[in-house]
Amino acid sequence: MHDARRRCRSALLALAWAAGWAMVLSGATAAEPAAGKPPARPERTPAGRAALAAELRRIYATAPADWPPPDVDPGVEWHELGLLPGVDHPESNPYGTGKADLGRALFFDPRLSRSGTMSCGSCHEPDRGWTDGRAVSLPHGAIPGRNTQTIMNAAFHRHLFWDGRAASLEAQIADALANPLEMAATPGHVLDAVAADPGHRDRYARAFPGRPVEFAAIVQAIACFERTIVGGRSRFDRFLRGDRGALSDAELLGLDLFRREGRCLNCHHGPAFSDGRFHDLGLSFHGRSNEDLGRYGVTRDPADKGRFRTPSLRDVTNTAPYMHTGTFQLHGVLNMYNAGMVTLKRQPFERDDPEFPVKSPLLRPLGLNRQDLADLEAFLGALAEPPPQRTAHGRE
Repeated sequence: MHDARRRCRSALLALAWAAGWAMVLSGATAAEPAAGKPPARPERTPAGRAALAAELRRIYATAPADWPPPDVDPGVEWHELGLLPGVDHPESNPYGTGKADLGRALFFDPRLSRSGTMSCGSCHEPDRGWTDGRAVSLPHGAIPGRNTQTIMNAAFHRHLFWDGRAASLEAQIADALANPLEMAATPGHVLDAVAADPGHRDRYARAFPGRPVEFAAIVQAIACFERTIVGGRSRFDRFLRGDRGALSDAELLGLDLFRREGRCLNCHHGPAFSDGRFHDLGLSFHGRSNEDLGRYGVTRDPADKGRFRTPSLRDVTNTAPYMHTGTFQLHGVLNMYNAGMVTLKRQPFERDDPEFPVKSPLLRPLGLNRQDLADLEAFLGALAEPPPQRTAHGRE
């Protein structure tokens, strides 16, 4: 009986998701709002947009501490947008030039993987915003079912991976090296690969003088390199440093929307444009064959069902596609948020289920018009980093 109900529920959800996503991604909600959702607010004339942009340029020329208060919900511990701070390398793995050089060489070496065909750089390509550009990564022909996140600015995150299972870059790297769905290597294989390469041996000796070749040291070197992959050269950063002409009128309007009517600062705040927390956006596919409950798989806390880590929006236009499913392009993501995302409906037999995934209360329909969505997309484009520079071991 339970299996029959589950199959029935899956079929109903499939129809609801297909209909809801088709409407949202087409932008139909902006012109034809569903019942209970605010209508799209009126668009401005060109003269009205120009006048507002001029006023916002005056307002945002002040220090961020003097910017208008953002639209955030009570209880949200938000931080103002700003320049990235310096990287704090942990005491257990302090920065060293030789260590970072070794880590860079190892990062791009496919021989560290069991197959000898996959490096860290295979899924984190510098020219693709340190992602792989796929909906979900495909190491060894298997599908982990999640989109590859960028490692740019990973040094500023408390938790790594969509489910936050790694509490440090060292843990993230060790996980990726050994994960059978990723590089599928053993510590012994990694040690043999390093020992067999004269260049690696020389770099290791400079990075760790007098230290035997150890798996932990190799992990530390790659982590040290990854902590050097930091942004902060976008046009928005230039704007924050005083170049008030770095943003166009549309981008400036988008900045104001991002902080206020768009409600984006509820989750995407601070210099890293992420709160580092976990939220349910209604994308867990609960009860379906492709169910992914996110953080719950790590904590086993029912309250974490369907929650995923808030990604940074820095360099976001270079890291498509989006969400942990890799299902969306940027325009579709904005339409989804404007509609308040998808709300999973309880079936009768789930009405009193205390463990049913509940969408974040921070999400609500916004009533933004097409101009607003275009301006938000323009602002997000201003967060793009310049192309990486070529190095001896790849691109950085």
